[in-house]
Amino acid sequence: MHDDSAFAQPSSPTAVPDADEHAANGATADAVLPAVNVTATRANKRASAGTKTDTAVIETPQSISIIDAKRIAAIGALTAEQALGYTPGVGITHYGSDSRFNWIVLRGFDAYSPGFYLDGLPLRNNGTWGVWQTENYGTEQIEVLRGPASVLYGQTGPGGVINVVSKKPEETPLHEVQFQLGSYDRRQIAGDFSGPLNADHSLLYRVTGLARNAELPAGGMPDNRYFLAPALTWRPTEDTTLNLLSSFTRVHAGVYNRFFPQSGTLVPTPIGTKIPTSLFAGDPHFNRFDQDQQLIGYQFEHRFNETWGVRQNLRYGHLKLRYAQLWGPQFATLNADDPLDPINFRYLSRTVFGSRENTAALALDNQVEGDLVFGEWQHKLLFGLDYQRLRLDQTTVYGGTAPLLDIYAPVYGGPIVPSAPYVDGITRLSQTGLYVQDQIRWNERWLLTLGGRFDRASSVLDSRLDGTTTRFPDHKFSGRAGLLYVTPDGWAPYVSYTESFSPTATIDPRTGIPFKPETGRQYEAGIRYQPPGRNETYSAAVFDVRRQNYITSDQQFIPRQTGEVGVRGLELEANVELIPRLNFTAAYTYTQRAVITASSNPAEIGKQLMAVPRNALSLWADYAFDNGFRAGLGARYGSSTRGDGATTPIPIPAATVFDAMLGYRLERWDFALNLRNLANKTYLTNCGYGTCYYADRRTTIATASYRW
Repeated sequence: MHDDSAFAQPSSPTAVPDADEHAANGATADAVLPAVNVTATRANKRASAGTKTDTAVIETPQSISIIDAKRIAAIGALTAEQALGYTPGVGITHYGSDSRFNWIVLRGFDAYSPGFYLDGLPLRNNGTWGVWQTENYGTEQIEVLRGPASVLYGQTGPGGVINVVSKKPEETPLHEVQFQLGSYDRRQIAGDFSGPLNADHSLLYRVTGLARNAELPAGGMPDNRYFLAPALTWRPTEDTTLNLLSSFTRVHAGVYNRFFPQSGTLVPTPIGTKIPTSLFAGDPHFNRFDQDQQLIGYQFEHRFNETWGVRQNLRYGHLKLRYAQLWGPQFATLNADDPLDPINFRYLSRTVFGSRENTAALALDNQVEGDLVFGEWQHKLLFGLDYQRLRLDQTTVYGGTAPLLDIYAPVYGGPIVPSAPYVDGITRLSQTGLYVQDQIRWNERWLLTLGGRFDRASSVLDSRLDGTTTRFPDHKFSGRAGLLYVTPDGWAPYVSYTESFSPTATIDPRTGIPFKPETGRQYEAGIRYQPPGRNETYSAAVFDVRRQNYITSDQQFIPRQTGEVGVRGLELEANVELIPRLNFTAAYTYTQRAVITASSNPAEIGKQLMAVPRNALSLWADYAFDNGFRAGLGARYGSSTRGDGATTPIPIPAATVFDAMLGYRLERWDFALNLRNLANKTYLTNCGYGTCYYADRRTTIATASYRW
């Protein structure tokens, strides 16, 4: 028996506005006071996301950015999406304000599916609405690897990989309690505790958690969250380490989005009116987003000798979602005889949408690493075998009846009747990958990275609607190569080639055989500069990414695997300490083109699949004064576009948004005030196919942290 409570009307108001059309379509010290230093924006110099080995970023032949916990705190980022707002090649506002997910675009491609990575293991989703959540307060750093990365990770999108690194136990005792007050009745308490459990420090612990009570920006709906992450590290010998990691997250909230018809937002209605930007188009008595997830796993590492070592990472996760909302508002035509009657531009019709999902996921990655030396040649060999499995039980409805909404005098409530499910079944996904990588160093200066991987992936759909079982078997080889040279004074030019693949889960109606996987490939050339002995890094990269075997529909709506999307551009990034205690971050992306280059529908060719601004610039600086005060200011700019599919009648205006921070440190206390969208600017982030999206309103967060 299926629980249909996700689609029932709650007895009391617990929700917010409508959901996103994109999702429904399928679809970042001192001894007395351990370093709080939230003003620091200094760049980390090592990350595992680019190679799965402990490799300096300057020696990785592919674009990679690291956003550490100090920068996340400094810019006042409350979500992973916000943490990436000052990173090149990353778009964080594509679908405007959305309380449900992190909508992120990497190098012009949607990163929503197959999802993020956590500690190097996938947080896989199937393009549905049960998306695994991460918590910024429990994050040590976020690593953004731009461009295809299937050699290391299997099925991924062509835009890149986002890997969130969890906080782990530390030897130095850490005790922190944090209090937050902010916009929309935000009240949050959090704590972070770590240290040794025995005298020889072979056993370490860490417990991180928070509890939040808040409301969403409209509708009086809750935005409550609870997070707990216990962790334990055991080091029985100098050569063996076992990290036990877990997290438990509960979200009890409504749904808040800010999207409306294009007519009445980007352009006036035919009678010259506009929809009030403060309108909430959902129903607070119906909208609901409740999610529970549990993640439990370990990281094991053992070094046999100076040459060989092994690692095994494993995680099991369970997610339960109950989601319902009214969404997709469109003007209701009440007088068809007179198209210009004002009554036709006063009421919105809305669609009932909801999904009940239960997901269980297992991910395992086995690695053998060898460090070999042959004369002037040094090899860091990596052999890997990984496996992932996901089971998704999903019941989703789209359609039904709901009352019309007066945009000038909205009244919420009334009878809401969902339609029968259009998806009801169980999906099973699995992937097994065998990969090998060799990082070859010659003469201490030249580095050649070579990698290859073979994957077998499959998905099986058991439908309860018609009793059918559909299977989609896939297999694919992916390759990677990169050449880099490091100079004695810190310069590192490189060139690289990488590939990706992603199963399509679509059947060719002409043959009855599933389409082959989509593929991606990228050529990139870049240079990094890291002056010896100085805390600053610079990088520049030019790239050409292609999404190939992209499925498009011809003019008879028959799918064909003939599509291709090409993105070409330039990225610049700098993380610099200009003078002592003045940290500066700059990121610039120039997208020379991001267009459909092949399609079974000729009308699509030459247009952008996803709206990507030609120019995107972000700047952040913060300074710590001698008297304990500090201040920070940032700006984020995106140039004009013509929206998804280049469908807008006029350009979407460019926008610049400012963020600010003020702070003060007093002995063991640290205080901060963060304001995002400082001027409370109202602007459209994107439009597409008749719908436009507004950005977040201003948020103000006051934080007080106490460490001992």
